[in-house]
Formats: sequence, structure tokens, C-alpha cells
Amino acid sequence: MDKEQLILRYIRENPFISQQELADKIGISRSAVAGYIAQLTKRGEIKGRAYVLRDEGRIVCIGGANLDRKARGKQKVRLHSSNPVAITESCGGVARNIAENLGRLGTSVTLISCVGEDKEGEWILQETKRHGVDVSQVWRLPAQRTGTYTALLDIDGEMVVSLANMDIYDALTPEMFADKWSHIAAARAVFLDTNLPADCLAYIIQRCKQENIPLYIDPVSSAKAKKLPERLDGVDAILPNREEAELLAGMSITSIEECAEACRQIRERGVKRVVVTLGEQGVYYQSAEQAEHLAPYPTEVVDVTGAGDAFASGLLYGIVNNEPFGQACRLGLAASALTLQTEQSVSPLLQPEQLAQTVSQYEKER
Repeated sequence: MDKEQLILRYIRENPFISQQELADKIGISRSAVAGYIAQLTKRGEIKGRAYVLRDEGRIVCIGGANLDRKARGKQKVRLHSSNPVAITESCGGVARNIAENLGRLGTSVTLISCVGEDKEGEWILQETKRHGVDVSQVWRLPAQRTGTYTALLDIDGEMVVSLANMDIYDALTPEMFADKWSHIAAARAVFLDTNLPADCLAYIIQRCKQENIPLYIDPVSSAKAKKLPERLDGVDAILPNREEAELLAGMSITSIEECAEACRQIRERGVKRVVVTLGEQGVYYQSAEQAEHLAPYPTEVVDVTGAGDAFASGLLYGIVNNEPFGQACRLGLAASALTLQTEQSVSPLLQPEQLAQTVSQYEKER
């Protein structure tokens, strides 16, 4: 066993062991131990005192954490007119929603985001933590207001228009993420949304590529997808909806055949897999080795908000549980179906047993 492995073994036995104690056990100098610790920390194998070891099942979600407001029409929404609505508030943000979904599924998950030092930010942190998410790496920015997302939904639950106030994310810099890197490097996989500034996105993508960290990206919207760098080398998968895929590929998508061509165009930018969510047409995924079109699982649609985030969560859950990619996509469809049945952006129905049961039930019926 080499010295690094010995150090890791002793730290597992006693996370509070001192460097001098390690030196005495291994038979090297304390300064040599310090050098090994520095290298292990840089690689993300450990994360400081008490030494935090790499968690092989942990996912780090990086991106938005917002206050979501939903105004649902009590009758068919009419533009340029006053509409009676019922308003609800909940925690939102793509990365935060996915982190909470994963927490509900029992996955070890850390959120890296930012909120203001206001009551909205405090509420978001407390609610997210309550569902098993590590929020210790979220920045509290005193000069900023917590991001908000407001959606107007029609009486049938379909979105009419959404409004986003996300200025807080402009305060983030690549240097801030460099300071957090030991936590990012310790993850089994990283999920990234495009609420961050373009230079932060480029930094995270490049560094994950250099250090072979599996990276999954949600473009969030066609406007925010423009912030992604042209080259996406090293990205394990990108998860656009139809409109975002059209922008990324530079072509329209009106059929599955065109979707397949769009995926080929996006993969030419360096990403390994493309998964396009197609609403009522399900999902289409493509890699160099395989491609498949999966119909959605039938369900009663109460509210479409959060369905895309749920799909990404189910997919990531499958990935960290070593499922084949096609099966991971099916778990994503199950998570999406369960979320469509509720008014919440994150479904309380999301449990591992329910996910597996939904996949089993619908795959038997096909």
C-alpha cells in the first residue's frame, strides 16, 4: 500500500488524526505528510479538517436557487387584460430543485449557489436543508437580493409566460468556484445549470474536463443557453428541451428525424450524450454508441412546472446508482410523471420505491 493510501486509511479510521500522528504511523516526516495531504485535497479525495473523504455517491448541483411564484389563472388567461389568479410561493431554481429531488431520493447531494442575506434566502436554505441537501457551500451575498422566478400558468397548468430576476448571479466569479473546488472534485458527478455568468460556466466545464469529473448540463432556457462556450468537450451529457436544442444545433426540430440530426450537431461541439426533452413526445437521447426515442409515461397533468428538473433528477439518480443510460432516462421519465401529478415544483411523491414502481408499471404496459 503506497503512502497516500495509508494516509487515507488512517484518516478513515480517525478523521481528526493529526499530521504528526500520521507521520509517526507511516514513518515519514510531518512536512512530507503535509505534502501528501495537500495533493489529496487538491484532487478532492479529502476536504479539510476534520478530513472529509470523497463520497463516491455524492452529486454536486451548481446553479440557481430562487423563490418561485406561481400565478395560476382561475379562467383562460387573456393577454393585455386583468386576469384573476391564485398565487403560491415555493423554493425554486433549477440546480436547487434538482438537489432537493435527489435529496428526497436519498442521494448524497451538495448545492453550490448564492442567495441574498434576506428572509427569502434564509427560507430557501432552511427548506432545502430540510430535505437532505448540504447547503453549507451556498454563498450569502449581503448586497444582493435573492433571485425570483414568477410564472403565469393557464387554467390547465400550461405556462403562459415567466419572469426572472436573477441579477444576483452576476456577482459570481470563477475565482469563487476555484475556492470551492475541493468540494466539487470530491463528487461522483456534477450538475450545472446556466444561471451562472458565462465565464463561470466556461471555467467549470474546462476544469471538469481536465480532472475527468462527469458533468451534466441543463441549458435552462434558449436565452441562457447562449452563455455556454462553443466547445463542450468533456461534458458527459447535456439536457436541452426542444427549443434549447434548436438553438444549440442551429436548426429547427419538427420531427424525431430532425431531433436526431440536431443531437448529432450538438455532439460535434464535444458533448458525449444529448438528451432532448420533447414534452408530450417524451425524450430522445443519442450518443456515439446508441440512440433511442422514449415516449412519456401517461399521467394526469396538474402542473408542468418542475417536470424537466424532475427528469434530470431521475436521470442523475440512475447514473449514481450505476444504471445503464437508457434505464437512467426511464427513471427520469418516471420522476417527471410523478411531478406532473402535483402543483409543487418538487413532488412529495418522489421516493426511490415509487420511482422504481412507476418504471416497472409502465414498461410492462408497453
